Amino acid sequence: MYERGQTMERRYSNYTVEELREEIAELTEKARKAEQMGMVNEYAVYQRKMIMAKSYMLDPSQFSGGEVYEIEGAPGELFAVDYLRGVFVWGRRENYEGKVLSEDLEAVPIGVLAKKVQ
Repeated sequence: MYERGQTMERRYSNYTVEELREEIAELTEKARKAEQMGMVNEYAVYQRKMIMAKSYMLDPSQFSGGEVYEIEGAPGELFAVDYLRGVFVWGRRENYEGKVLSEDLEAVPIGVLAKKVQ
């Protein structure tokens, strides 16, 4: 069980779309305050949580293997999707010339994918 003061954290997969919107709004405010206070690590944590919450608001069926997307916050880098699992896509980063930047397979939440390139 949980001790006094502890709460059970819910998974974003169990949130409604409205709850996800509220969570993103709260995280945005917390991130803004952390940034103003110069708390870089805390700011980064809130940014990542916002990406995850956003990922659960997107329809995973809109993403599939063989597609290439721009990556939010990573100018000049694209993400070539091999496959999807839940709200994560697995693939490799490449540049606009199609050169693979890393041979390692990487997983990113669908919330970081911007517009489709191909």
